[in-house]
Amino acid sequence: MTSRFETKLTGSDRHSYRELFKRSPENPILSSKNWPYAANTVFNPAATMYKGKVLLLARVEDRRGFSHLTKAVSDDGISNWVIDDKPTLEPDPDNFPEEEWGIEDPRITWVEELNKYAVVYTAYSKGGPLVSMALTDDFENFEKLGPIMPPEDKDAALFPKKINGKWLLIHRPIPAHHVPGAHIWISRSDDLKYWGEHQILINARKGGWWDANKVGLNTPPLETPEGWLILYHGVRQTAAGAIYRLGLALLDMENPFRVIRRSDEWVFGPQELYEREGDVDDVVFPCGWVYDEKTGEIKMYYGAADTCIAMATTNIKDLLEYIKKCSEPK
Repeated sequence: MTSRFETKLTGSDRHSYRELFKRSPENPILSSKNWPYAANTVFNPAATMYKGKVLLLARVEDRRGFSHLTKAVSDDGISNWVIDDKPTLEPDPDNFPEEEWGIEDPRITWVEELNKYAVVYTAYSKGGPLVSMALTDDFENFEKLGPIMPPEDKDAALFPKKINGKWLLIHRPIPAHHVPGAHIWISRSDDLKYWGEHQILINARKGGWWDANKVGLNTPPLETPEGWLILYHGVRQTAAGAIYRLGLALLDMENPFRVIRRSDEWVFGPQELYEREGDVDDVVFPCGWVYDEKTGEIKMYYGAADTCIAMATTNIKDLLEYIKKCSEPK
């Protein structure tokens, strides 16, 4: 039986969807107009639940062009945001020189073994972007661990627990200019600092695909009964510029190095005016989602056109029903 958001395509095991993610009618829910201090743009927020409330750690670009991270908290995750009146996590180039040109695009993972939240973010160094990590238990005090991947690398998030005795990190190294394709990688570590056993996890396709040539992780991996659910972006180059859209993948629970399913089609893309026009046109870019285990609802928070923050909802049942009917990657 075909679900309410799928229609079989003749001669193919690919599926189309209808409104897998539903945009909030309140969108955009946050922008620089809401900020308590001067900012150019506010976008690409990490998201988590903290003390029963939705907490966003937003990327804020100042009027120099450099970014820092600021906390916003809401009871319902849509309205009445309480925003820190100064940056929550700032670059510290004196002690961490890799942060000289700002920090951006965080992902938050609650790590029960550490009893702390891991914030993995991109630090922009003179040598290019790289992956850094900080730990916190209150989103006021942060222990910076420094860079955990060399440049150029970004779009990283930590798994919430050790698997087979090791920590796992998904990230996206940027290859040398003469090497085609920017793929999503996965790596292992014993101590969260030094990483190895690197392997391509999701490759960028070739040709006319929506996710050809360049892909990257969006939200942290979500543990489900069917495996680790991954939300990632693909970048389509057109004559008018790049278009950032989202797709899904499912990883094996015990061996996340193995991709079980991958969507052929994109499941969410720029459509509304606030997603189509901004500092960078045609971009939807989530760095966080919040899952309510009681209701199955997922709130996905995303940067729109690198200018504001928007939110869309979905349901874990619908996502799993969709991805399980997608192709096994070759």
